[in-house]
Amino acid sequence: MERKSLGLASVIATGVGLIVATSCLLSIGQGSSAIGTPFIISMTLACAFNILTALSICELNALMPNLTGGMSQFTLACTGPFITIITSMGGFLCCQMILISSEAAMFGNTLSAVIGDKLFGIPMSGTAYTIALVLILFVLNLRGVDMFAKIQNIVAYGLIVSLVIMGILGCIKVNPDTVVEQPTVISTNMKDIFSLLGLSFFLFIGVEYIVPISSEVRNARKMIPLGMVLSLVIILVMQIFMVIGFGNYTPWAELGESTVPHILYGTALLGKAGTIWMTIVSLLAVVSTVNTAMFGVSQLCYGMAKIDLLPKLFMRRNKRGTPFMGLILITAALIIINATGLGTSEKIVFLINTGCVFWIFCYVILHIDVIILRFKLPKAPRTFKLPFGIVIPVIGVIGNLFMIWNIAPDMENRLIILGIFAGVSLVLATYAFFWCKFRMKRPLFKAYPIKEIMAMDTDLYQMRHYPKLARKLHIYAEPEVEAVSAEENTGTRPE
Repeated sequence: MERKSLGLASVIATGVGLIVATSCLLSIGQGSSAIGTPFIISMTLACAFNILTALSICELNALMPNLTGGMSQFTLACTGPFITIITSMGGFLCCQMILISSEAAMFGNTLSAVIGDKLFGIPMSGTAYTIALVLILFVLNLRGVDMFAKIQNIVAYGLIVSLVIMGILGCIKVNPDTVVEQPTVISTNMKDIFSLLGLSFFLFIGVEYIVPISSEVRNARKMIPLGMVLSLVIILVMQIFMVIGFGNYTPWAELGESTVPHILYGTALLGKAGTIWMTIVSLLAVVSTVNTAMFGVSQLCYGMAKIDLLPKLFMRRNKRGTPFMGLILITAALIIINATGLGTSEKIVFLINTGCVFWIFCYVILHIDVIILRFKLPKAPRTFKLPFGIVIPVIGVIGNLFMIWNIAPDMENRLIILGIFAGVSLVLATYAFFWCKFRMKRPLFKAYPIKEIMAMDTDLYQMRHYPKLARKLHIYAEPEVEAVSAEENTGTRPE
C-alpha cells in the first residue's frame, strides 16, 4: 500500500500558493485607498464567507472524491446538466479567463514600470510584455514542460514571506524618513465597507484547488478542512500587515491610481532595494500563477468533455499528453483581452470584479449542492460532514449573494458588471439548452446518479461508449482492463 506523504504544512503551502497572486496586491491597494484601514473589516468578512465555502467543498469531495471536472461533477449530481453547464463554463472557464487576464496584465505593468520608469528608462508597452509571457507559457505547456509549476510552492512562500516582512517593516515604520503623514481611516461608513466586499472576495478565491491533493494527504479527513481554513487565515493576516504598511508609506491617492502598488510601496519603504525585491518576487509569482491557471483550464475542459458537457474535441491530446484545445482557448482569450488595452488600475479592477461575480455565483451553487445532497442522500457515508445540518451552506448562500450585490462601490459600475454577468449567462443558457436537448439528449434538470458520474471520469467508460473516438484520441485502458471489457461485451475472452 502506497504511503501518503503530505502533511498539514503541504496542504497550507498549496492553498496559500494558489490563492496569492500579484493582482491581489492591486486589490489591496484599491480597497485601502478607498476607505483606509477599515478595508480590513471588508477583508475579514470576505475571508469568513470563503471559509464557509471551503467547508462545503470538503463535504462534496467526501462524497465524490478526486474527480477531474471538479465542480461540474458535483452540480451534475444535484441539478442536472443545464445548470451545470452554465455554472461551470461561466463560473470557472469564463471567470478564469477574465481573472487570469488581470494577473497577466499585472506582469506587463510591473515590467513596464520598473524597466521603463524606475531603473533602466526603456519605454515599452505593458501589453507587449503580457502577450509575450502568454505565448511563452503556451509553448511550454504544449511541450508538457511544467517547469514553473514545479517551483510553485517555493515561489509562493517567497512571495508570502516577503510580503509579511515588508508588511511588518511598514507597520513598525522601519524607515521614518519616508513615512507619510495622513489619516489611516478615511471612512467608517458600513455602506462603504460593504461596497468593497466583492473586491475583498478576490483576495481569497481558489482554496478549492487544495482538494485534488487529498488522496496524498495523511489523515485527509481532518487535514484538508483544517489546511483550507488555516490557508485563508494566514493570507488574511498577511494582507492586514500590508494594509497598515500601505497607510504608513504610500499616499492614499497615489495608491489608488497605481497599477503596481507593491512597487510603489517597496520603493517608499526601502528605496531601490525595495523596488528590486518586490519586482523579482512578484514577477515569479505572476509567472507561476498564470502558468498554473493555463494548465488548470486545459485540464478542466478535458474533464468536462469526459462527462459530455463540452464537445469531445476538448479531449484531444498531443503526443506529450497535453489536452491542447483548452490551452488554445485560454491563450487566445488572454491575448484578446489584453490586446484591447487593459492596463490602468481602473480597468483591471473592473475586470477583477466582473470575474468575481461568476466565481461567487459558482460558490452559491456549491452551497446549494450540499443542501440538495443532504436531503437526497442523508445517510450516505461522508468522511467529512458539516456540523449544524444545512445552517452553514444557507449562511454561505446568503453571504455570497450579498457579495455579488456589493461587487462594486458605485451603482453604475455595479449594474454594468451584473449586466455582463446576465448577458454571458444568457448566451451560456442558450448553448446549454441546445446541447442538452440535441447532443446529450438528457433532461435539462434531471440529476445524474453519482456512480454514473464517477464512471464517466474513467478512460474505460470512454472506450466502451465512444470506441472510435477513444482510439482517435489515443485513450486506452490497461491490457487487463481491455480484456475484461471485451469479455463483458461479447461473452468471450479476446485472443
